[in-house]
Amino acid sequence: MRIILGVFAAALLAGCATPAPPRAAVTPLDHLPALRGDYFPFRSREAGHDYHIYVRLPQDYAAHPARRYPIVYLLDGDSLFPVVGGNHIFLTIDDKMPEVIVVGIAYGSFDKPINRRHIDFMPLGPDVKPGESRIADFHNFLERELIPQVEGRYRADPAKRILFGQSRAGALILYSAFKQPDLFWARIASNPSWTPGEDIFFGAAPAATRPDLQLLVAVGTEEYPDRRIKAGEWFSHWNARRTPWKLTRIDIPGGTHSADAANAYRAAMRQLFLTN
Repeated sequence: MRIILGVFAAALLAGCATPAPPRAAVTPLDHLPALRGDYFPFRSREAGHDYHIYVRLPQDYAAHPARRYPIVYLLDGDSLFPVVGGNHIFLTIDDKMPEVIVVGIAYGSFDKPINRRHIDFMPLGPDVKPGESRIADFHNFLERELIPQVEGRYRADPAKRILFGQSRAGALILYSAFKQPDLFWARIASNPSWTPGEDIFFGAAPAATRPDLQLLVAVGTEEYPDRRIKAGEWFSHWNARRTPWKLTRIDIPGGTHSADAANAYRAAMRQLFLTN
């Protein structure tokens, strides 16, 4: 009898409890102050695809309405925007890094065909079939659509425009450096994929008008052996030749292929803002 009464009482109390508020369809990033900023969807005519654009604004953005900030465009924003964008606040605390605007370019899913990093970031090569690469279209999306939209909305300093990418997106970084070097002041490739694309990456050095361009390539010491070998070959090739960018190799001690993207970002940003 006591068990029955206990169950009845618990059910009665549960019925009197205040119901939980309905969950919002989208949780605002305003409740995550390290990522506070903005979001907007973007339909690209150039790439023929939908993207989700997340913007992390500096902590002091509202307090300095006349200031313009360096701006970092992050590829693979689905995974890297929360990690790298949120971590930048700690770089300003520990490393005295300048504040920056961080823009995450996301697909909204890790699953194909919504996520198509395998197409957007795929360089051309002898084994790439027609339709398997849209890298030129994606780069046009960056140049002609996204950058004007973002830098028209937010107080970015176009003279300090940075592009960051990891793995296959790192190949897009190299492609961008060769195809349109003046578009970004600095490019950071973390453990980039080297194939396909060797015809571009080992090809003729591009012409540029800016004298201050930077290309930083981070390689983890625990990166896949074949990719470390290829990175060494690439650096040996270009260290002996004239380039339009200042070329910097950064080795990440203990760094693996994917898990150290934030460490690569930190090391490269320190090189750009605290060493140069």
